[in-house]
Amino acid sequence: MRPHGSRAADAPHSVSMADVARVAGVSQQTVSRVVNDQSNVKAATRERVLAAMEELGFRPNYAGRSLRGGSYRAVGLFMPDLMYAGNLATLNGLMAAAAERGYAVTLADRPDAAERSLMRESRQMAALPVDGIVINMSQKTADFDEFVPLPGLKTVIVGALPHPRCTTVDSDHYGAAVMTVEHLIAHGHRQIRHIAGPVDSVPAEQRERAWRDVLERHSLPVAEPCHGDWSADEGYELGCRLAEDRSATALFAANDQMAYGAMLALRERGTRVPEDLSVIGIDDSLEGIVPHNMLTTVRLNLEERGRAVFEHAVGTLARSTEPVAVRIPGTLVARASVADARG
Repeated sequence: MRPHGSRAADAPHSVSMADVARVAGVSQQTVSRVVNDQSNVKAATRERVLAAMEELGFRPNYAGRSLRGGSYRAVGLFMPDLMYAGNLATLNGLMAAAAERGYAVTLADRPDAAERSLMRESRQMAALPVDGIVINMSQKTADFDEFVPLPGLKTVIVGALPHPRCTTVDSDHYGAAVMTVEHLIAHGHRQIRHIAGPVDSVPAEQRERAWRDVLERHSLPVAEPCHGDWSADEGYELGCRLAEDRSATALFAANDQMAYGAMLALRERGTRVPEDLSVIGIDDSLEGIVPHNMLTTVRLNLEERGRAVFEHAVGTLARSTEPVAVRIPGTLVARASVADARG
């Protein structure tokens, strides 16, 4: 430990590599090797340098490292609506991939923005020390088709629409919905209703379109869907309305929260699930939250989505100049909310 009255205890001071080198009794070059995690440093020397860095409160100058090594080792993430379950799972995957590679994640948001813009968000993130940008987008922005990524800064969009100049990564929403409706049809259901997501949501639009396409392909009736806001409360309200539809034998909700809310409403009004009406959702977001979860659903691997955007933004796939549309398939999880259609 440094004695009382030493430089570390005096007025605020920007600690340099030279200070660390003096305390550790090594050269500045050795300190630089430790900071940059190079292997050509003896273990005992590395420990001595790390101890001196901790004692002095040394923080590496990342701007300087960027100038020398060409990288800040940070990825910028623009993710509004962070508290949505799907966004949190994606963030977990991205942060896990970043931690494994020694990267930091810089998070930005514009909760007060009335209208989102890919160019505005990318410029905001480009002002920060990041090597690549990830923009989460569930709604199509006005500048989506015209957007051109900033030169020298790889931009990846988390979204369900392909882009002519950016790689996009998302779950296969269309394929997941096909899976749900085909599962209901395999159980003999012919009158399948739909609670859709918000009308301005791209994933909701793709799930609704898949529902229509599958029903039409099987020559089954298509009743106009109800539109919700993804919440269980909205699912409950719409479930109250659906309880009056005695011809329906199955319900496909665009996410698990709305499906769960609808199930509660149906049961309260005397409709048995699944004996009278089968219910299925998408995302598997209730596991570990709702006790005795019985909802059949399609699980979306959202942590894998986070890992994929990291790889395309700053990882092993970032050097590719050709944009690709990565769609991660879901997995059907059969539980007790779907049964054979009543006779």
